[in-house]
Amino acid sequence: MNGRLLLLCLTLSPLCALADAVRVSLQPQAAVGKGLPSLQVHIEEPIAGFEVKLKRGDGKEVRVKGGGEPGVTRTVQLEQPEGRFHYEGELVVRFPDAEEASMPLSFDAELVGPLKLTVVPEDVDVQGRKLRFTLSRPASRAEVTVLMDTGKKAFEGEVPFEGAPAGKPLEVTWPEAEGRVLRISLKAFDTSNFYTAVDLFPWRVDIPHEEVNFPSGSAEVPVAERRKLDASQALIADAVKRYGRFAELRLYILGHTDTVGDTASNRELSLKRARSIAAYLRKKGLKLPIFYEGFGEQSPLEATPDETDAAANRRAEYILAVEPPALSSTPFPPQWRKL
Repeated sequence: MNGRLLLLCLTLSPLCALADAVRVSLQPQAAVGKGLPSLQVHIEEPIAGFEVKLKRGDGKEVRVKGGGEPGVTRTVQLEQPEGRFHYEGELVVRFPDAEEASMPLSFDAELVGPLKLTVVPEDVDVQGRKLRFTLSRPASRAEVTVLMDTGKKAFEGEVPFEGAPAGKPLEVTWPEAEGRVLRISLKAFDTSNFYTAVDLFPWRVDIPHEEVNFPSGSAEVPVAERRKLDASQALIADAVKRYGRFAELRLYILGHTDTVGDTASNRELSLKRARSIAAYLRKKGLKLPIFYEGFGEQSPLEATPDETDAAANRRAEYILAVEPPALSSTPFPPQWRKL
């Protein structure tokens, strides 16, 4: 050995001093798409070459030869599937005098897939001032900012999770503050300090309005009803002026009918009426993106028997939001059409 090579097992320690001639370090972890775990062989003194011989836990063999002048570092990338694998083997160094020496290698390496953060609409509890979510790997902490539509922050800080298991529901809360929650910025970290982030916009404003009375079976806005839409347009424009500086707002228009007529026809009629309202508001100068959908008789304000003439159910909803609003009483997911 001539004192030129030290026999040592690698662990997850980032740096291991091996010998005067060769030093080895380990990069035990990498993210998918951003590199691979690797061994670095640092050549400190003249050698004739080296060979890394490894066997992965699933039986795959790795053999890499290299060499170089003192001061050179050779990287041995560990190509492997996603996940953690154990490696056993040795590093064989050949010296200029043809003498060889070897050292055992034993370590774990991990290729980490995308960290997945899951939030479903019902987990955003604005009234209760809390947000629930899950991570696909053990969680260490989250950085959270809650911005109100007043422009002020209800909360900005870090929430510890102390290695909570993957899939366990996690929760962040914030204190009461003036206004409505506009944006929740969440940056969640796993225990290896990988992170994923999401911005949530639970904010919405339901615009109060008088209902437009359409002629039976028609989607054309009567002249006598236009004043109602003019008043709605003014309210929407005022809200956009007030809140639009904090986020890009959208208008969502939902159309509804009573139960007179068949279900398919009523849905089509409600869709056309919602579009007519959207088109009128656009013509009056509303510049923000407008989306519309029709639910026909399938989402009534008041439950009635079939073929019931109910004025309360012949209605529309005007919702200002940043993202498609959560709708709890609709019979199917909306297919928002953009005007």
